[in-house]
Amino acid sequence: MRHLSIDIETYSEADIKKVGAYRYVDDSSFEILLMAYQWEEDKELGLEPILLDCCTRDQIKVKEYLELKKALTDSNIIKHAYNANFERTALAKHFGVSMPPEQWECTMVHAATLGLPGSLGDVTKILGFEEDKAKDKEGKALIQYFCKPCKPTKTNGGRTRNLPEHDPEKWEKFKAYCQQDVVAEQAVADRLAKWKPSKEEKELWDLDQAINDRGVKLDMPFVNGIVEYDTKHQIYLREEAVRLTNLENPNSNNQLKIWLQEQGIETKSVDKENIARLLQEAYGTVKRVLEIKQELGKTSTKKYITMQDCICSDGRLHGSLQFYGANRTGRWAGRLVQVHNLPQNHINDIELCREVVAERDFETAEMMWGQMPFILSQLIRTAFVASPDNRFIVSDFSAIEARVLAWIAGEQWRLDVFNTHGKIYEASASQMFKVPIESITKGSKLRQQGKIAELALGYGGSFGAIKAMDKEESIPDQEIYPLVNNWRKANPNIIKFWGLVEAAAKTAIREKRQIKTKWLKFMFEENILFIQLPSGRKIAYWNAHIGTGPKGQEDTILYGGVDQTTKQWVDNVETYGGKLTENIVQAIARDCLATAMMRVAAKGHSIVMHVHDEMIIDAPNNVTNQEITDIMSTSIVWAPGLPLKGDTYDTPFYKKD
Repeated sequence: MRHLSIDIETYSEADIKKVGAYRYVDDSSFEILLMAYQWEEDKELGLEPILLDCCTRDQIKVKEYLELKKALTDSNIIKHAYNANFERTALAKHFGVSMPPEQWECTMVHAATLGLPGSLGDVTKILGFEEDKAKDKEGKALIQYFCKPCKPTKTNGGRTRNLPEHDPEKWEKFKAYCQQDVVAEQAVADRLAKWKPSKEEKELWDLDQAINDRGVKLDMPFVNGIVEYDTKHQIYLREEAVRLTNLENPNSNNQLKIWLQEQGIETKSVDKENIARLLQEAYGTVKRVLEIKQELGKTSTKKYITMQDCICSDGRLHGSLQFYGANRTGRWAGRLVQVHNLPQNHINDIELCREVVAERDFETAEMMWGQMPFILSQLIRTAFVASPDNRFIVSDFSAIEARVLAWIAGEQWRLDVFNTHGKIYEASASQMFKVPIESITKGSKLRQQGKIAELALGYGGSFGAIKAMDKEESIPDQEIYPLVNNWRKANPNIIKFWGLVEAAAKTAIREKRQIKTKWLKFMFEENILFIQLPSGRKIAYWNAHIGTGPKGQEDTILYGGVDQTTKQWVDNVETYGGKLTENIVQAIARDCLATAMMRVAAKGHSIVMHVHDEMIIDAPNNVTNQEITDIMSTSIVWAPGLPLKGDTYDTPFYKKD
């Protein structure tokens, strides 16, 4: 196999950060400006990457252009790029041919598997490359100049786009920048080569690319009707508020605060929490003004607007899933519409509600189901629809994290529950409070406490975790610590597992040797802590070390990662037994879903989305729900004894069953 590295620079009027790569490339204004590529053997000889200037076509090297086109369609040549999804998508559009992911390798994904960030510039900095191998810092300014529309001004003659002839000196720098990106990508790939993702992970990335390429159909008449309604409704609400208050902008926090003071109401702020508090005692005009302010502040149509922005010309949303988006676990991350963060369905007759809204009978909808912001948030999932003559088959792993935690920690009573009736909330309450499981009914206080404990305490959580999970504040503060203690007494092997993984990680780091447990291996190589999962995949903690944590805790496991507050790379992200357990469990759950997805795809079924631990298949009517359930429930060779259960239903549009 020959290997070729490539980087491209492009132009489009679409904002790639807003609409994603597929819609960006789908835009009629899209074009490739520059292409730089290099063969592996030429890199070894110290030659510079070949540069193709597609913008000034009279300068294009025809021989090299044809060589590249042939290479891109040759299955015996492996193509490498940083964020290969973009290169694949853009080059397929440019050349008018498909770019099968099986022929590509993504260096960005490779970096992510080792716990490194997504930006090429950030990665080269972390790896400590010298300046000639680092991502050119001038690049952002050059991209801004050549790759995006510009504002028309007197100075630039009123043009809306910068071309090479407008600044030849910048254009020459831009060409060098494109070549430099190839050099930087190759340097990263070479530095990380000894930890290359496994064959199984590469095949999973191929499937991920196929799913994103396929996309999922959106019901755009439905979406457009909702956005049109909301636009008109927002105007109506603002006009009503102006009539009631005589304010120039009643949605202005400062103006509204002053108006409230004039009505005899003092408040430090008119944020969401204070508006809700004030509404409890308000009446008359003040109450209505606060209600309008509250409604104007709701973002129930934001995702619908994103759908409008991101929809491609084929009527489908592409690129909504980011492979290895979660560094530590390898789980996917949501992009664009953020399918991992969709509101739950609380309307029982959602089919009828959707039908009424689809007919744009919003008045009837409000009469039957309440305020429109609530209704519209409930219907977001239903904008995703199956292809003509098909239906969605939605299947998920029931309580997958709880099952994996019980299995990996060897908590037998929990495994017995999952191998029989599966009622883990009731069984947990029964274990904690020493009462018969039959006495714990749905809606009872004990079941509610069992549920909250199960959701909050599996990864070392205590008082704070219960408070965060108990949204309705159903558990008094004085009962929280006894609840935590009862749960821990009922789950001694899970508690032991927290200590086991922390001790194993610390020993591996300190003694730089491999530590084996029943299902896991802890390894320390070149300052990277690896934890090998039962599947064989390794999760990584870059620059792992033992030291003093940010809050002064000694003997703490620290590693390099993105600070969740500052969003900057730091070398002192802390972890501990409970957090390591969470990473391990979620990573194993991810591998279970990955195995099921590969099995489903191997049967020829079309996966269009997956959300957390469920997958959505766009299936013809001859595919049965049971067929998918059987695949989901089939045992996995590397997880003997792990009880898996698939819950499956079908629907013409996406919803929670």
